[in-house]
This record gives sequence, C-alpha cells and structure tokens, in this order.
Amino acid sequence: MSSRIEALMKALEKDPNNPLGLYGLALEFYKEGRYEDAIVYLKKYLSVYDDQGAAYRTLAQAYINIGDIEQAIETYERGIEQARKYNHPTMVEEFRQEIERLKSLL
Repeated sequence: MSSRIEALMKALEKDPNNPLGLYGLALEFYKEGRYEDAIVYLKKYLSVYDDQGAAYRTLAQAYINIGDIEQAIETYERGIEQARKYNHPTMVEEFRQEIERLKSLL
C-alpha cells in the first residue's frame, strides 16, 4: 500500500466523511488499478458531497475497468444531471458520447 493511501486512510479515521479525503483516496486507488476500492470510496464521496461531475467520470471509468458497462452508463447519466446542474455543457456532451460508445458494446 502506498504511503499516500496510508496517510489518507489515517486522516479518514479522524473524519470519515471528509469529502477531500474520500475523493483523494478513491483517486489513489484508481491510479493503482484497485478499481473496486476506488468505487467504494467514490460512492461514499458522492453520498456526502454534491460533486459537479468529475467524480462521476472516474466512477464510470472504474466500472468500465471491472467490466460493468451497465453501471458505467448509469453513472454517466447521473454525471450528466450534475454537469447540467452546474452548467458544464462540455462535460454533458463528453458523458453523452461515452454513453453512446458504451451502448454499442452491449
């Protein structure tokens, strides 16, 4: 386990719902290819923080990496809702294109 992961986990022991810690830990797991762990922490992050859309991209990619295309599509759809809410039209279009690409794989 990397020292960054250890440090983030230790910080989360003190404040388990710290959005920055949850997101940071999820990203570290993702970078290490530990997609199931990344999914756990991204979902927890999204349960405590109103993300503007970027976390949904990472979560969807983690689902793709474990082969769960349907869950990736659902995640991108939720990301579109958030991106619209925060007026990120480029992200909306990016997610829409990804959904179309993924649907062609089903």
